Amino acid sequence: MVNAGRDLESCIGDVSRWMKAASDIDQAEKQAKNPPLFKKLQGADAVQSEALQVYAAKKKLEAQRAELKQYLQMTFGPQAWADLIHLEGRIRKERQEAIYKQQEMRQKIIEAIAIGVLGIVSFGILFWVLWLASKN
Repeated sequence: MVNAGRDLESCIGDVSRWMKAASDIDQAEKQAKNPPLFKKLQGADAVQSEALQVYAAKKKLEAQRAELKQYLQMTFGPQAWADLIHLEGRIRKERQEAIYKQQEMRQKIIEAIAIGVLGIVSFGILFWVLWLASKN
């Protein structure tokens, strides 16, 4: 029984890490659909490359999810999958609140700073051009 408990604990840890990775892939998919300003400025190639990587990861995740569902149902019974889905929802919600919102806030701050710097530089150039024009 001790060995079975260790196996179950190891399995739960592996599944937990897998769920976190699945959550990260879902977040990457959301970001690929609506890329930040600087990603858009990098060009279509960067956005398309990222979208392709997310698509491949998503397909691999779907296959792993089907395999995990079958394994859990055969090993622990039909309720195991429903329990896992409930656990996955809770983990995603926690990660979204803790990690993804911080990342989004950080990205918005960086974009705001960049826009502010661009605005100051533009104003400085405009002021300099007007000053040169008034001198002549």
